[in-house]
Amino acid sequence: MEHQLIIVDVSVLPTVIHKVLEVKKLLANREEKSSAAACKRVGISRSAYYKYKDCVFSYEDKLTQRIMNLHAVLRDEAGVLSSVLSALYDLDANILTVNQNIPIDGVAEVTFSIRLSNSRYSPADLQEHLMHIDGIVKVKILSGE
Repeated sequence: MEHQLIIVDVSVLPTVIHKVLEVKKLLANREEKSSAAACKRVGISRSAYYKYKDCVFSYEDKLTQRIMNLHAVLRDEAGVLSSVLSALYDLDANILTVNQNIPIDGVAEVTFSIRLSNSRYSPADLQEHLMHIDGIVKVKILSGE
């Protein structure tokens, strides 16, 4: 059978589907240490959880994350990376990953994966803002949703 994704309002689904999402969130946030404890807390059986856990996802979690990958070239000076991270925070970006190469010829290449789900800024606004930080040589958007 071919996999097909649909969007359905949770109010028309069986309660177990909503509870599976609650269990997944409890486990992801480490509010419960085991699936058994999380299932007990929300009031579903572990078998129901395991039946649906790989097939049920929140729309916000999967489709509206606005994840972007950025590439930046930074001067090899103290505080430049910290300034970039602070600026991303100020722009309501959630930093998912940071990978920095060893500086060569006075600059270091850095890639960032960020989530802009709560940000009011567009990717272009973000890129423009970052270019004004002292120590940034170049910023390029590699990909974005």
